[in-house]
Amino acid sequence: MRGDSVTFDKTGLIVKSIFLFLLILPSYNLFAQYEAPFYLKFTEEAERAKTYERIVQNVIYKNLEGPLNDSTEDSYEAAFNAMEVANYSSTATWQKVQEAMNVLPFQSLSFQRSVLEVAYTVYPSDFMKEVTALMRTTADPRIFGMCAVYLLKADPEAYTMIEDVLVKNFPDSLRNHPILMGLQQFSGNAVRDAEKEKVLNVLLSKDFLPGETVLFSFQRKNRDYPGMVMVRKRDGSFVKEQNEYFHAPQLARGIANLPFFLTKGNTPQGLYRMFGFGVSRNQSIGPTANIQMGMPVELSREKFFDNRKMKGEWSIEDYRQLLPESVRDYKPLYETYIAGSAGRNEIIAHGTTIDPSYYIGKPYYPMTPTEGCLCTKEFWDGKLIYSDQQRLINAMLSAGGAYGYVVVIELNDEQQPVVIDDVLQYLN
Repeated sequence: MRGDSVTFDKTGLIVKSIFLFLLILPSYNLFAQYEAPFYLKFTEEAERAKTYERIVQNVIYKNLEGPLNDSTEDSYEAAFNAMEVANYSSTATWQKVQEAMNVLPFQSLSFQRSVLEVAYTVYPSDFMKEVTALMRTTADPRIFGMCAVYLLKADPEAYTMIEDVLVKNFPDSLRNHPILMGLQQFSGNAVRDAEKEKVLNVLLSKDFLPGETVLFSFQRKNRDYPGMVMVRKRDGSFVKEQNEYFHAPQLARGIANLPFFLTKGNTPQGLYRMFGFGVSRNQSIGPTANIQMGMPVELSREKFFDNRKMKGEWSIEDYRQLLPESVRDYKPLYETYIAGSAGRNEIIAHGTTIDPSYYIGKPYYPMTPTEGCLCTKEFWDGKLIYSDQQRLINAMLSAGGAYGYVVVIELNDEQQPVVIDDVLQYLN
């Protein structure tokens, strides 16, 4: 989510005066000299405990008090969203989701999405019967896709049945609707490790996007495990920090852990345009500078290619031209194009003020998931205690600024965080 960011223009002038001070400092020691002049009371430990209690009592339970009808759909949606963010469930909330499932075919599409999302996140496999029934009758490709991924999460063998319904109910849009294209790619054959290694060798060569600054986010297929961010300068060399390659953990997991083609899904693989820094007004993102990004189709052709002559409608062939010929058939690199075509937007690289204690016991703790952005680790207790986001901004400044491209790419399906040793073999 871009979080209503205030963006900075290409000349390096910043809209907010406080960040003008940041940019005029020498980039090589920017954050060694600068301490963010922010105090966020809501990040104090005592305040976070109060916030959690307010979320549970005033957002979740209060919004679920009344009976479900057309006038209370919005309240239920707010409660379900809070359950995802706070990683909260109870017998009472399960009963409310069951109540919603019982009448789901008769509710609005927005409400159907909300219920399917909270079920996927908090109650996987509990509502197979209800979700199967909805999938068989819905005429909406997005609802069909959400039903399908819910069933596949519990039973990967369900795809044969899903495919039969897909062909029967969507014969005219099977091959051209981005949601249905994304579903078929998501559930298709796994990519071989040897093929991934070939692609990584190509993308990490100096011949890829020559003369451009590139932010690389290396991820695992299982996004429960944090990935890692690195920065390549225009000359093809990678930014170093204290004589070692700069690298920092970076989470590319959506709160719902949905696939790349759905809203709040995991960060899609592929290419993004990177077009400057911003400062978010979103409390969960916090005031640390972020990196503004956009996907193909989400951005105009002119902006994505930074070319005034590139006006007109998008085609997948436009995107293909950015990829080296030897990797143009590598399907995961097209996830951004599919996701942008499906309406996903506002994916940026940012820090976080969310209380990590919500996610104790998760493989990504103490990092916090988002609505599909690239998120680095930050610790707050009123004041900013530690920030990988500041380190990343510093690395971008030393590379000349946040203008160029972002590449999100999965290495493999190892069940552990990405570390620098996973990437060094391709840099050498």
